[in-house]
Amino acid sequence: QVQLVESGGGLVQAGGSLRLSCVASGSIFRVNVMGWYRQAPGKQRELVATTTRGGVINYADSMEGRFTISRDNGTNTIYLQMNALKSEDTAVYYCKANGVWTSSNSYFIEKWGQGTQVTVSS
Repeated sequence: QVQLVESGGGLVQAGGSLRLSCVASGSIFRVNVMGWYRQAPGKQRELVATTTRGGVINYADSMEGRFTISRDNGTNTIYLQMNALKSEDTAVYYCKANGVWTSSNSYFIEKWGQGTQVTVSS
């Protein structure tokens, strides 16, 4: 069973930093795209950043500059380094994988993690 598990969330003061991690597990052979999304209270889930297996990175316009996504293909892990955090960054941050192949030749179009809470106090 393919699972995505996020970690690294927590409470931080405005101006501080956090680093989120997401590990995809479950006899995974390859993952095409992995990314971070977030959902603030009362708002729709929105893109933060994505990265392809080949290293092509896409950021939401408002995220680039303060947030940095990175990826380790060997461990099927992505990271999100968040700097200069603002109160408006408070949200549940979700990891998503698109195009997941397992060693048993199963294919999943999309998988989501359970999310990790990031709270920025002003």
